Amino acid sequence: MLRVLLVTDTAKAIGELRATLLQQDYDVLPDAVSSTALLWAVEQQRPDVVIIDTESPSRDTLEQLAVMNATAPRPVVMFTPDANQQLIRAAVGAGVTTYVVDGLAAEKLSPIIEVALVRFAEDDRLRQRLAKVEQQLSDRKLIDRAKGVLMDKRGLTEAAAYELLRTQAMKQGQKLADVARQLINMSDLLG
Repeated sequence: MLRVLLVTDTAKAIGELRATLLQQDYDVLPDAVSSTALLWAVEQQRPDVVIIDTESPSRDTLEQLAVMNATAPRPVVMFTPDANQQLIRAAVGAGVTTYVVDGLAAEKLSPIIEVALVRFAEDDRLRQRLAKVEQQLSDRKLIDRAKGVLMDKRGLTEAAAYELLRTQAMKQGQKLADVARQLINMSDLLG
């Protein structure tokens, strides 16, 4: 059963949305929160999906979403009648997974949530892949810099410098990048 956190940044009642979700067997978390309490609510209640019902996403809501997306990302579905292209871009940039302008029809709710979950999972997979590639590039730069230090200080060839780093990493039971980082730090310390 998916845990859903309801959020509104207007005085509009969202009881109908809550009732629809309950009828469709979603676990609706207690008390819809305002956008200003979004991050706290996500960290405390750990929902599977966040649904925001708003007349128009406010700057405060978008800022809270951006912070939430950076620290505790979740799929976010936003229902709003506002079709302003700038707001749509800002909302997606802040972490909204699915922005729905068409209104809230009970029969469409479950597929909309499913799309948000699938898109979020795909985006998360891509984020993790990007982070891994960035880490590999960073490690490669460290290793190349450490090889340069060894080549300069000990007069080694590139292949010999790499082999020395690799051997040291195996002896210490560490990653090659960690040994490279240690060597660079020592080199910087010793001048």
